[in-house]
Amino acid sequence: MERAGLAPGLLRPLRLAWRLLAIARSLARHDALAPLEEAGIAPGVVWLARLVSRSRAEGRPGQKVARALTELGPSFIKLGQFLSTRADLLGEQLAADLSELQDRLPPFPSAQARRTIEAELGRPVDELFSSFDDTPVSAASIAQVHFAVTPATEGQASEDVAVKVLRPGIERAFARDLELFYALAALAEHAQPKLRRFKPVEVVGVFEATVRIEMDLRMEAAAASELAENFAGDPSYWVPQVDWQRSSRRVLTAGQLTGIPLDDRDALLAAGHDLEDVLTKAATIFFKQVFRDGFFHGDQHPGNMSVDREGNIVAVDFGIMGRLDRRTRCYLADMLLATLARDYRRLAEVHVEAGYLPPGEALDTFAQALRSVCEPIFGRALNDISFARLLAQLLQLTESFNMPVQPQLLLLQKNMLMAEGVSRRLDPTLNIWLLAQPLIEDWMRENRGPEARLRDATQDLARTLERLPGTLADLERAAADLATAGIKLHPETIKAFGTERNGDGVSRWALWIALAALAVAVAAVL
Repeated sequence: MERAGLAPGLLRPLRLAWRLLAIARSLARHDALAPLEEAGIAPGVVWLARLVSRSRAEGRPGQKVARALTELGPSFIKLGQFLSTRADLLGEQLAADLSELQDRLPPFPSAQARRTIEAELGRPVDELFSSFDDTPVSAASIAQVHFAVTPATEGQASEDVAVKVLRPGIERAFARDLELFYALAALAEHAQPKLRRFKPVEVVGVFEATVRIEMDLRMEAAAASELAENFAGDPSYWVPQVDWQRSSRRVLTAGQLTGIPLDDRDALLAAGHDLEDVLTKAATIFFKQVFRDGFFHGDQHPGNMSVDREGNIVAVDFGIMGRLDRRTRCYLADMLLATLARDYRRLAEVHVEAGYLPPGEALDTFAQALRSVCEPIFGRALNDISFARLLAQLLQLTESFNMPVQPQLLLLQKNMLMAEGVSRRLDPTLNIWLLAQPLIEDWMRENRGPEARLRDATQDLARTLERLPGTLADLERAAADLATAGIKLHPETIKAFGTERNGDGVSRWALWIALAALAVAVAAVL
C-alpha cells in the first residue's frame, strides 16, 4: 500500500533509489564499485556509497564483484552467472572471474521444503517417499536438493532419488530485483552511448527469460528428458531419469546419480580411472551435444559433472541449456575449416554468409583483423592452444565491426572454457578438443563435404518448389486486389509473371524458376 502524502509516481523511483543505495553500499564493502563507476550509472549514489565505506578488499575486480553479488542474494548470483557469458560486454578477465561465482546459499528449513512438495503434488511427503532426508545435499540460489527413496510398489522396486525444491518466495524476490535491473540497464544506455550497441535492456530481457525457465522445474525436467533421449543407448553419458509423477512446476524428482567430481584428479586416480579415457569421453560427449544434436548442457562446471565407477560421465542440473540450429553448426564448421587452413578471407566470407558481419563493412579489413587474432596460435604446441579463448577473441571483434552479439555462441564459448579448465587440471599435456578430432573430421565430411552440400542444395530446392504454388497464388491474389482497387496491370506484365498454366496446373513462370534454381544449386556445388 502506498504511504500517505507520497504521489504514486514518486514511490517507485524512491524505492529503486533506496534499493540502489543498498546495493552500492554492498559493492563498496567489497571494493567492487568500479563497474558502476565505469558505466556512469547513478554517480551520486555511487559517490555516497564510496564515501560511507572506504574498504580496500584484495583480489581482482571480478573476484570482488563476485563476492558482493553473493552477499546480495539469489537474483544477483544468477545475474553474475549470466553475465559471465558476456566477455564481449565485460571483458575476458571479469567474465572469467564471474564464471567462478559459486551458486551456494544457506539452506531453507526442511519444513518449508516439505510444505512445498505437499502443496505441489497434493500428497503427504511420507506417502510420496518411504524416506526423505531433511538435510539438503545442496542449496543454491533458486532451489535446494534433498535425497529420498520412493516406496516399492507392485511391479516396481524402490528407487533412490534426488528431490529439487524451489526456494519459497523466489519468484517474488526475483520480480522485485528484476525491476531494478531494468532501471539500471536503462540508466547505462542513457549514461554511456557506447553501451547502446550491447542493448543492456534487451540483455536483461534475455536474463529474465532464462531465469524464468529455471524457476519452472517442468522445463528442466523436459531438458533432462530430451538430453537422455539423445544419448539413449550410449553408456558413456548418464542423465537421471525424471519421475514425472513426483514432479511439478516447483518440485523436480529424478534418479539419484553420484560419482567423483570431474575435476578431482587425485580421487579419479585413486579410483583407478584412466584420465585420458575420461577426457576423451567428456570431449566426445561435448562434441555430440553441440554438433550432432545442437542441444547442449549450458552449465558444465565440475559441480554438475562427475565420473561413475565405470568411468562414465554423469550429469545433473539442466536449468540452463543451449541450442544451435543446423545452419549455425555448419557455419561454425566452416569457420573452423577456414581457420585451420589459415584462409582468413574465407573466414571473413563465412561471417558474411552467416549474417554476422553487417553490410558495408570492409571484408578485407575484417579478414586482416581475423588474421591478427588467429595467427598467434599457429606454431604453438597444441596443448597450449585454448580454442575457447580463440572463440572469445573472435567474438570480441564484434565491437570494432558493429557486429550483432550471438548469445548462443557466447554460451558455447563459456562451456568450452569450462571444459578446457577441467582438462588442464586433469592432464595439462592433453588438449581436450584433439581427443575428439576423429569425430570432428567425420562430421565435417558428412555435413560439409561435396555430397553433403549437394544434398543440402537439393533439400533447399525441394523446399523452394513446395513454396512456389503458394507464392504464385499470393501473386495472383495481389493482382486481383489491385484490379479491385482500380489498378490495372499491363498485359505484358501479367504475361511475364506467367499466369498462363500448363496441363498440370503449374505456371510457366514457376517451371522457369524451378529450372533456374536447380541450375544454380548444381553449379554452386560443382
